[in-house]
Amino acid sequence: MTIYSISIGLAAALFLVVIGMIITGNLDKAGPFILGFFALLAFGFNGYVKLSGLIFTTMIFAGVTAALYYPSYFTNIGNFKLTVLIIPLIQIIMFGMGTTMSLKDFAAVFQSPKGVVIGVSAQLLVMPLIGYFLAQISNFPPEIAAGIVLIGCSPSGVASNVMAFLANANVALSITITSIATLLAPFLTPLMMKVFAGEFIEIDVLSMMWSIIKMIILPIGAGLIVNKILGKNANFIGKAMPLVSMLAIGLIITIITAAGRDSLLEIGGILMLLVLIHNIFGYFLGYWYAKLFKMSEEDARTIAIEVGMQNGGLASGIANSLGKIATMGLAPAVFGPLMNVTGSILASYWHGKPTVKQPNTIKVN
Repeated sequence: MTIYSISIGLAAALFLVVIGMIITGNLDKAGPFILGFFALLAFGFNGYVKLSGLIFTTMIFAGVTAALYYPSYFTNIGNFKLTVLIIPLIQIIMFGMGTTMSLKDFAAVFQSPKGVVIGVSAQLLVMPLIGYFLAQISNFPPEIAAGIVLIGCSPSGVASNVMAFLANANVALSITITSIATLLAPFLTPLMMKVFAGEFIEIDVLSMMWSIIKMIILPIGAGLIVNKILGKNANFIGKAMPLVSMLAIGLIITIITAAGRDSLLEIGGILMLLVLIHNIFGYFLGYWYAKLFKMSEEDARTIAIEVGMQNGGLASGIANSLGKIATMGLAPAVFGPLMNVTGSILASYWHGKPTVKQPNTIKVN
């Protein structure tokens, strides 16, 4: 028996302790045990290749648990509000994305425009409409309902690229769709929010555009410049950014959870259910939307993942820029961990079902 299997065994024992505390009505005292459960589980997963993809998600849940039980540690340090860190963290992630890109990468759009157009159009149609429907039936306060719409109006994020790789999908197409959707977000997200969320909250389209430009276009542009100047010498940044991005996303979700703790405890169960429906329908409709246009199995998987996995960090940054992180930011905070769980499950399922590579797909350089 290895140390990793022992760790998973101890995690299972702590899980039983937590269940016992829930049954006896002592959930309010279970914080340390839940944190220990997730920490041991993450360490145990590290010893198994098939489970290692769940380490990040497990640590996200640990962060959410810490924020729910000990919110004061994640809201302020002295007089400094930690929500101030959200936008700079997103800018760091986007800068890292920019350093891995060059103008040549966008030639892929012209090499295989069908996949990119279908993938981006699926994001623009499927997720905003589902988000609007769920917000309408939620009976949540307007700002919290608008957060559900906001997730639907956000582009996909880097997590979708990782899941596409694990799912034997078209990674290059995934990266291209993410890049194009992200670059379009400063212009399309505010307009879609005006259409779909305007009845919930007041949307200043131009102000939101400028906020997203500062979070996306400027840092990605800076990254492109650095990549152009440093060339191959910028590779070390690209290698470090996945870890930096994961840490940044984890910290963002933890801060948002702490900021909106009271509202989350009040409506958390219903919000989690609605966000899960949003996520799963994104996969399902994205897949069949691609099949409707006779895309290959490989590309259909890619588009399903790109539609179902949205950029919760960016959505959180938008909510923060509007001063509504504790309300509008709740749905993105819940969506992030859940989509990583469902994405990992879906990717693992598809990984066991290899596809036949198609000759006319975008190729990774």
